[in-house]
Amino acid sequence: MKEKLRKEIKEKRKNISKEEQRKKSKEIKEKLFSLKEYRDSKIVLFYVSYNGEVFTHDIIRDALKEKVVVVPISNKENCSIDLSKLGKWYDLEISSYGILEPRKECIKYVPIDFIDLIIIPGVAFDCKGNRLGHGKGYYDRLLRNSKEITKIGLAFEFQIVENITIEKHDIPIDKIITEKRIINCEKN
Repeated sequence: MKEKLRKEIKEKRKNISKEEQRKKSKEIKEKLFSLKEYRDSKIVLFYVSYNGEVFTHDIIRDALKEKVVVVPISNKENCSIDLSKLGKWYDLEISSYGILEPRKECIKYVPIDFIDLIIIPGVAFDCKGNRLGHGKGYYDRLLRNSKEITKIGLAFEFQIVENITIEKHDIPIDKIITEKRIINCEKN
């Protein structure tokens, strides 16, 4: 069931044009930047988009002007995520999974409990804050240690589904922002 949904949503993501992806991502950025949780945060963890996700490259560039930006580094050995402060956009290079990550000499590790806000990716979300990731559990492991930190998912409207089957290790997120709305998951 999860694999079928994952494949279906990834296919939809693949089929939107770059122009449409950028336009919708800009609308999502404007909603994110208007949120109290974002405005009040000082240190924000952003995922660096790839493969048709909500495009965070421009969001991160703009956030660097006013926030301490932290980005993930995939640790393939134990399927976990390390966190690094991002000094400037050009400190990133293509790394594991084809995702932009800090170059080795630019890594400045940051503990999860320093983060004020987590901007999280997902393949699909439901309105209760459950998310379907890529299936390797990277973010599930990270979120286990972040229960008190506000977590916001960014998604295109077509990534919002009726229900996602959850497992005991899954951590729900607090809000989801699409190009059409802001979903407050705690109220659903």
